[in-house]
Amino acid sequence: MKKYIIILLLFPIFLFSQKKDSKEIAGIKKFQKTLNAEYLNPKETPLRGENLTRFKEHPFFPVDLKYRVTAKFSRTEDSKPFDLPTSSGKTKSYQEYGKATFELDGKSYTLILYQSLDLIKLEKYKDYLFLPFRDATNEKETYGGGKYMDLKIPKGDTIVLDFNQSYQPYCAYNAYDYNCPIVPEENKLPVEIRAGVMYQDIYHH
Repeated sequence: MKKYIIILLLFPIFLFSQKKDSKEIAGIKKFQKTLNAEYLNPKETPLRGENLTRFKEHPFFPVDLKYRVTAKFSRTEDSKPFDLPTSSGKTKSYQEYGKATFELDGKSYTLILYQSLDLIKLEKYKDYLFLPFRDATNEKETYGGGKYMDLKIPKGDTIVLDFNQSYQPYCAYNAYDYNCPIVPEENKLPVEIRAGVMYQDIYHH
């Protein structure tokens, strides 16, 4: 009898965690669907010519909530604007906004979050944060130059980093029309982040 009571007590917790997980997975699936739609839309896509006509959908790593982490967030005080180099040799103006420290497989990592000084002038993007990063999948299953993630300014001292919603920069698909910020050295992770959009370099041949 005692055993059944414990099972019944645990059952609501199991249901709650399942519901929470399914909400998070639904968010990732929505990201994937939106990104595919953007690349199929001639008005939004970075793809040109045959690359656009051949495109059906992005390859994605299998969804893995291990790569959805709650990071400790600390705001950077007295941050100074700086020029971030881009793939075309030009620069774009950014400032460091804060740091996100998280654990993955028992090890701690820190990534720097940035604000675009151009985008914060626009109402739509005033609370937008930019996270460029590199990891050990680059040049194998993901773009050699790294990946990006879009975030919002957190309300408290934590921020969710969902690497399942990371993507390749536009210049990975069209280096002629786009210049993309180069990932700073301090945002290079020494581990594989097997999440988000995968990449097959069929665009620069």
